[in-house]
Amino acid sequence: MILFVTKADGTKQPYDRKKILRTCLRMGVTREIAEKVAGRVETNMYEGIETKKLLQMIFRYLSKYKPSVKYRICLRKGLSLMKPKPDFERFIQILLSEHDYTVASNQIVRGKCVEHEIDAVAEKDGETYIVEVKHHYNYHTPTGLDESRIARAVFEDITEGFKLGLNNLKVDSAMIVCNTKFSQHAKRYADCRGIRKIGWSTPPNHGLQDMIEEKKLYPVSCLKGLDTKTREKLASTGVLLVKQLTTAKPEEIRRQVEIPRKTLASLIEKANRIVSERG
Repeated sequence: MILFVTKADGTKQPYDRKKILRTCLRMGVTREIAEKVAGRVETNMYEGIETKKLLQMIFRYLSKYKPSVKYRICLRKGLSLMKPKPDFERFIQILLSEHDYTVASNQIVRGKCVEHEIDAVAEKDGETYIVEVKHHYNYHTPTGLDESRIARAVFEDITEGFKLGLNNLKVDSAMIVCNTKFSQHAKRYADCRGIRKIGWSTPPNHGLQDMIEEKKLYPVSCLKGLDTKTREKLASTGVLLVKQLTTAKPEEIRRQVEIPRKTLASLIEKANRIVSERG
């Protein structure tokens, strides 16, 4: 009998075991453990179960094999909790840098018609991209066609400005980086116009989540027990990554922001467990 699961938008789709396995594998466990977790999940499933409850079950069963799971919420949710500007933009700039891009942040570039504020200019393997960073608080909201159109329009204006000598930035293409999936229209337009896309599950096998997990660049917003006020205080001092908490000096952080010593110690302990744990 085929069971159906209920998505966040209320629609239903057939249960897909492969999705459970992929989630487990991205958390750094072996295929054998992923199969065991999927089996436990299936034993406790019921018709119409919400996807968020499925995810809660996955995390609960995974924590038996990978204890650090107990200390973080799902990456997709954690990314959605970040402030679009400047936190998520800066996070993406760091992420690209860690993946061997040379990144210049927050550039003002004159095009043929107007000046444009560019979230980042990234260069890799001889290709230069203007980067448009898009953040959604609701991580089920797709990044749509408008973002692709805007990226193309900015690229064209800057390119024409370069040819006229109005700027010295020779750009090869545009890039959109977002924390959600792309709509089908956005994908088609971007592919047609040569716009590079990085988002949730895009491109396949090297999407945003893969890039983050490969380098263990989890945002601090993924830590369990981190309230909004403390998260914003940490971000104001430049602490955006879990990794940064493992190398920071507690007293230095406390001098910059008012965080209770016990709260900070707890966050640092969780960060160390997440970063140090091997898959």
